[in-house]
Amino acid sequence: MRYFISAGEASGDLHAAALIGAFRSVDEGACFSFLGGDRMAAAAGTAPMVHIRDMAYMGFSEVLRHLPDIRANLRVAIDAVRSQSMRPDAVVLVDYPSFNLKIAREAYRLGIPVFYYIPPKVWAWKEWRVKSIRRYCSDVFCILPFEPDFYSRHGMTVAYVGNPSVEEVDAALPSLVAVPSDKPLLALVPGSRMGEIRNNLPVMLEAASMFAGSLTPAIAGAPGIPADFYESLAPSIPVHYDASLGLMSSASVALVTSGTATLECALVGTPQVACYRANGSRISYEIMRRLLKIPYVTLPNLIMGEEIIPEMLLHNCIPDRVAAALAALLPGSRERDVMVGNYARMRTRLGDATPALSAARAIVRRIAPTGTPGVTPT
Repeated sequence: MRYFISAGEASGDLHAAALIGAFRSVDEGACFSFLGGDRMAAAAGTAPMVHIRDMAYMGFSEVLRHLPDIRANLRVAIDAVRSQSMRPDAVVLVDYPSFNLKIAREAYRLGIPVFYYIPPKVWAWKEWRVKSIRRYCSDVFCILPFEPDFYSRHGMTVAYVGNPSVEEVDAALPSLVAVPSDKPLLALVPGSRMGEIRNNLPVMLEAASMFAGSLTPAIAGAPGIPADFYESLAPSIPVHYDASLGLMSSASVALVTSGTATLECALVGTPQVACYRANGSRISYEIMRRLLKIPYVTLPNLIMGEEIIPEMLLHNCIPDRVAAALAALLPGSRERDVMVGNYARMRTRLGDATPALSAARAIVRRIAPTGTPGVTPT
């Protein structure tokens, strides 16, 4: 069977790579074309049609500047879906909604089944996108335990297949290499896109400088971000590539830009402060507060329905406030012990499912005729 997969950022690349591996385990003849990154390329054994480094644009101004590139990328994807010689049997989308829902519409028009693995966070904002998901998608596979209830209120039955970060972290933990340091480590995880890093890393570095005598900062390097970019922002701080989990698990505390990394940090058990600077304006904060339909923005807090990690957002994401929140989590503090206990409750709530394999099996069952050679979707 032929699968077309579209993932537009680093976390999607990681999760889609696991999905490719799962497809291979249930479909011996699986062939892939995709938009994604290095992890998907390694799993599929072929290069992406478009690499995520040319897709991961953040914020209105950055998207506006790169509109010609985005349109060109979409044309590549649409041409792949329309291809007569390489026509996919299934289109699988991973988050990245503004782009991926356009692919979904075209695939639906062509009669190709569309599956959303890790749907967009429409429960947070742009709820109107549910109509497109409901119309174009054959099945939706959710990775957050509260999502099925949200979709049911919109007349949709979706599956919670477990959270891929749980499986990925559990698999990685036994082989993680500790990051050596003469003092307790402070992990700085400033995001996966240049815009995020440019906005958040300077705040993290200034906050870290207030612990110069007690903590050693180290940066988690994002795939596709060149070393000289980090050097321009943090010339004396080591950058560890392909080692964010190892760095977070080795660290005493962490500063993490809001996103999947906050969940990974919680799963490895390291106390953290979530940072999201963007342009840092109070006006932006007020706009965001009115647009968002959720009380929190970080995954651990959303999963638990309460603030189990502090969120320093926009104008609140300033060095003094970040440092104060960090100081409260140093070894020996009550706040640290409470956070670690809340991590354990969160881990229980997420469960122990195998999301990539569950989704792959469900997709193959839907698209493969009974008795297809080499297909075992059970």
